[in-house]
Amino acid sequence: MTLWRIRATVDDRPGYLSVLTASLALRGVNILAVQVHTTEAGAVDDFLVDAPETLGEADLLAAVEKGRGRNCWVARSEARGLVDQPTRVLGLATRLVRDPDATGEALRALLGAETVTWRPVPVVAAGPAGAGGAVTAGVDGTRMRLGDGAGGSFDLARVAPDFTPAEYARAQALVELAATVVQRAAEQVTLVLPDGSEVVVRPAGPDDLPAVLALHERCSARSLHRRYLSGAGRPSPERVRRLLDPARGTTLVAVETDPAGSAESVVAMANLLGEGDQAEAALLVADDRQRRGLGGALLRRLVARADRAGYAALELHVHTGNTPMLRTLHRLGRPMRLDRDGPVVTVTLPLDPRPSPART
Repeated sequence: MTLWRIRATVDDRPGYLSVLTASLALRGVNILAVQVHTTEAGAVDDFLVDAPETLGEADLLAAVEKGRGRNCWVARSEARGLVDQPTRVLGLATRLVRDPDATGEALRALLGAETVTWRPVPVVAAGPAGAGGAVTAGVDGTRMRLGDGAGGSFDLARVAPDFTPAEYARAQALVELAATVVQRAAEQVTLVLPDGSEVVVRPAGPDDLPAVLALHERCSARSLHRRYLSGAGRPSPERVRRLLDPARGTTLVAVETDPAGSAESVVAMANLLGEGDQAEAALLVADDRQRRGLGGALLRRLVARADRAGYAALELHVHTGNTPMLRTLHRLGRPMRLDRDGPVVTVTLPLDPRPSPART
């Protein structure tokens, strides 16, 4: 078995890919994998093939040209090339979740780049160099520039072949994933509550669904009613999933670790949901963790996030019997308006609206 990588451009028209593959097949070349990258110049076809030992680089180039391919690049490959591209990308993404500092190595492995250089220079999406020395993100032949969400940019280069828009999109997604992991780690804080106990507060995500569902199982009907203002009992898993990954806003979870450090449990959830110029906040704290200052600590963090995001006001809908929450709100020491509608009080906290490029 002799593995080769072949990349060639063909006209993006019906039947042209089949002409190229037929030309390779006539020479006994077995196509193991193919990816098609759509570009302005045509369809760039990326093949991994198994060719007879008698065929060399010149033979494969001739076969591609006979099949109406152009801008052809051919290189020997290794057995690891048999791993398909989606599987490779997922593996690299898993690695970055564990070690976001390995972004450069992941880009090199994904794209076969000869050099990967990080620079403290921001990028703009397109067009000429921007203010403050910003440079343009994108591809230029065998060079690529990616924006780093944590600040700065990555410059990549390889000898051949030219980078494609699809490769750029995959690489940019990996860089953004690493930046998100770093940001989440920076947003994680340890709170020391008034009774001396400690909890870790961090942004929630879809992976927290089982632990948050377990939190709902531990909560009494009264606590759930105060959170959701409904007599329907526990919310559906689908609703909880949406709360953990809101379209606009953020959700925080408070996590405790057992004494052995081997297991975590979510003991509270705090939601900040944006709608228009206002945001809505809500808390759920496990019954055995109430009246320990945890709800107040989470509420203060939600107010601070709403402030930074530029919302004009923050609303909470509180049952009139939820005296601890009403007391916690008053302890914030901020102006507020209370509007009662039956058993529910809507508490509105005016905020300091400041421009924000992207609300959290």
